[in-house]
Amino acid sequence: QVELVESGGGLVQAGGSLRLSCVASGRTFSMYAMGWFRQAPGQEHEFVAAISKSGVSTSYADSVKGRFTISRDNAKNTQYLQMNSLKPEDTAVYYCARGRFAYVVNSVNGFDSWGQGTQVTVSS
Repeated sequence: QVELVESGGGLVQAGGSLRLSCVASGRTFSMYAMGWFRQAPGQEHEFVAAISKSGVSTSYADSVKGRFTISRDNAKNTQYLQMNSLKPEDTAVYYCARGRFAYVVNSVNGFDSWGQGTQVTVSS
């Protein structure tokens, strides 16, 4: 069982930036795709972005495309989510997730391990 630990959340004004990090335990990080989801109060988990095991392929939700960038460093067992031009509607708890496969998927069912989440709050 892999452990995923997110960091980097916080309070930021609209238009600002944050960088989330997720460190994975174990030695299998480079074998699987990774992703980010978010959940706002009263809402279901929403797909944000995903990256293939090699980092060559990525996928983004339309709502964040052009503003967020997902990346990974397999040598550090870490994935990142650079969030720019943040909007109040980006406010949510952001979760790191490990994919079931090496390739990119964008549904909750395609991920089998989840972090505890980190709060991102964007003020207007």
